[in-house]
Amino acid sequence: MKKKKTIVLLCLFILALKPVFAQSPEKEVDKFVWRQMKELGIPGLQVAVVKGGKIALNKSYGYANLQDSVAVSSKSLFAINSCTKVVTGVAMMQLVEEGKVELSAPVSRYLDGLPASWQPVTIIQLMTHISGLPDINRAANMVGNTMTATGKEGSAWDKVQKLPMDFPTGEQFSYNQTNGALLGMIIEKLSGKPFPQVFKERQFDVAGMPRTMFGDSRNVIPHFAPTYRYTKEMDGKKLKEPVLVNNYNEFAPTSWAGSGLNSTAEEMAKWVIALQQGKFLKTKEALQTMWTPAKFNNGSPTSWTPGWGIAKIRAKHRAFGMSGGGRSAFLIYPDDDLAVIVLTNLGGSSPENFIEELAGLYNPDIPASDPVTLLRVELNKRGYAKAMEVVNEQKKKDPAFQPVEHELNDWAYRMMSKGQDKEALEIFKLNVSLFPDSWNVYDSYGEVLWKVGQKEEAIKMYTKSVALNPDNQGGKRSLQQLTK
Repeated sequence: MKKKKTIVLLCLFILALKPVFAQSPEKEVDKFVWRQMKELGIPGLQVAVVKGGKIALNKSYGYANLQDSVAVSSKSLFAINSCTKVVTGVAMMQLVEEGKVELSAPVSRYLDGLPASWQPVTIIQLMTHISGLPDINRAANMVGNTMTATGKEGSAWDKVQKLPMDFPTGEQFSYNQTNGALLGMIIEKLSGKPFPQVFKERQFDVAGMPRTMFGDSRNVIPHFAPTYRYTKEMDGKKLKEPVLVNNYNEFAPTSWAGSGLNSTAEEMAKWVIALQQGKFLKTKEALQTMWTPAKFNNGSPTSWTPGWGIAKIRAKHRAFGMSGGGRSAFLIYPDDDLAVIVLTNLGGSSPENFIEELAGLYNPDIPASDPVTLLRVELNKRGYAKAMEVVNEQKKKDPAFQPVEHELNDWAYRMMSKGQDKEALEIFKLNVSLFPDSWNVYDSYGEVLWKVGQKEEAIKMYTKSVALNPDNQGGKRSLQQLTK
């Protein structure tokens, strides 16, 4: 009798818990997203979540077009900017599987007529941004050409090939668009087709992505969500309060391999599913290669993996993905069978800052596994001046707690881009404390100090950076400007 009563009580307990287990996190996602949109001033947003190889959530929020009060729908197309680079990375790996490309081969094997200093750069160095090539966007500014176009003499492409290397290949990381342009040229040459057509045939059609397309502010794109941004200055005058303005973007076709796509969160989710189900790449080894860091000349791992700008390689809850334009981001958690995609129409919203918290609504262990996410949450509560204090507290709890240098740097630069210079300064300062032997952290700290008017301290930081790395040409140029 006692045994029967125990079984009945156990059954009642399980029934009582069933609604909790069955409850979808959708309501929590809604609360979280609306809060982020309010705090950051995001007009419109899409979220998609992939769980167990299926789309578990696909929701739209806010306005795609503020001018006409057009609500975001599942059809709304958002600019994904540099998220395009992972599509290019997959296209390159398809050529690798076919034996047409070797990642360790020099670019000169596949493209003729390049400057002599460019020719030894390898494919994997292009894909991980350690090539040292000059940035075509900088060349575009020099010639007064906002388009990263090729062709006529005097164009950005002509100019960039005459610029010196930024640093010896394989010695440093520097994100630039020249790398993507060259990868696009290789795909076209070896495929015998324009790379947008290659992407469509070999990825978009395969995954079921009919709306995903290339284009920019000049193009008439059905259901396109124009991008906005906040500015504190207009017509050369500083404003009392930031105002929301239209954000105009032009991308020449040669830059499309790095930044030209528009898509929906739902179609990005389909792309993730197709990737993980082996519909793009034939072998698991190819995908693993894409999620494995390359190496600098000194043997240390790169912050990027081939084609992927976010690589959170940690003991638990590994994550790989990309962000684009400060307005779109996605992360794949291969060990958790989870992926999260967030697209917005606000430049500077930086969803990569909060995407791990969103993933945490599906797996609460994920945010706690990421030191930078944990640090961000705590500092938003306690103030950024407490950065070192929070890190020390966490180290006492867990000696293995250690934020990643480049993730702290990226986070601080994103804050700088939004005018949060004081907060960024504290994170750069923290990075110097945590990584005192890194030339790059002193360079970044010097940059923010200069921006906030602390010139003498900036000079000290740049001097330290150049002492640690005599090849830091950017640091040398900054010192020349600060001391003249």
